[in-house]
Amino acid sequence: MTASQRPEPADPGGRTTTDTDPIRVSFRRYAGVRTRVLEVGPQPVESPDRAPRRMLGKRGTARGQVKPTAPRLVLLHGYCDSADTWRPVLELLAAAGVPAVAVDLPGFGDAQPLRPGPMLPQLDAFTAAVVKEQAVLGTVVLAGNSLGGTMSLRAAENHRLPVSGVVSIAAPGFVDSWLIRTVARYPLPLRMYSALPLPIPGFLVRAVAEQVVPRLLYADSAAADAAQVRRFTSLFPDYRSTTTRLEQARQLVEELANAYRLEEVRVPLLVVVCGKDKLVSAASGRQLHALVPHSRLMVREDWGHCPQLDDPVEISELLTYFSAGASRPSKIAARVAAEVSEDTVAG
Repeated sequence: MTASQRPEPADPGGRTTTDTDPIRVSFRRYAGVRTRVLEVGPQPVESPDRAPRRMLGKRGTARGQVKPTAPRLVLLHGYCDSADTWRPVLELLAAAGVPAVAVDLPGFGDAQPLRPGPMLPQLDAFTAAVVKEQAVLGTVVLAGNSLGGTMSLRAAENHRLPVSGVVSIAAPGFVDSWLIRTVARYPLPLRMYSALPLPIPGFLVRAVAEQVVPRLLYADSAAADAAQVRRFTSLFPDYRSTTTRLEQARQLVEELANAYRLEEVRVPLLVVVCGKDKLVSAASGRQLHALVPHSRLMVREDWGHCPQLDDPVEISELLTYFSAGASRPSKIAARVAAEVSEDTVAG
């Protein structure tokens, strides 16, 4: 699988947007993977990731500067998606002055492709690197949709990471929908599609995707944003790319069978259940809530699989409220953050 390519940033700061756009765009490396980062909120005078290592103090902050204390949201997207799914939310967070970043996960958007082999460990290493970078600037709250919800939960299971809270939106792997179960079984129709001697024309693949995508991702397909739909359908430009994505989806569903150690999740957790989700059933979110006794459950019957597209206003307010509460400093969180900062500087 190859990630789509976009022009390199025009200036050293990585900004590719206009001065009036509140979203800053840059390209960075996490765990050896080059990816695109969308960022909003107050910008530090000198970001620690850009400061020379000799200028960093013992805790990883630039000498002579005060470490910011505002909670920072790290937003993770789902399978076959990209950081752009969070753009409407990021714009609202920017207006509210809430620091947040959204990244293209490896294999999607403008990130470099995944390597052969298990997918989740690669995504774990990438997510951990993002969390460590952001933790130098403030307390970190993870919010993930679908596969991003899975990665957020797995990061919370790692007590070495300074995660202060998690919002899991439609994370799969608990009580899956018929569609996910179908992909896992890789039934005869999918095998026949992948084995067709004559590839289906690209224009036909895209036409089908344009009809299917809004129905899968939105609560109301008629309200789907045309630009967002085009972004999703660009992932399926031809027959070959479609078969590759299907095979990856099947592998991912297999890995999800043993993806969680929820007894290790000790940070505040908000489980968001979407009543009109056609990919991850509402029962899945309720099961996650039951398996993590201290978690809170939010059910919205009018949301689809990607509520950040259905209702960015409500999602931005939800994330702002949750992060403000979850990121209140604690002695345990401060100790873990200090250990991680020291490890990062030493490495």
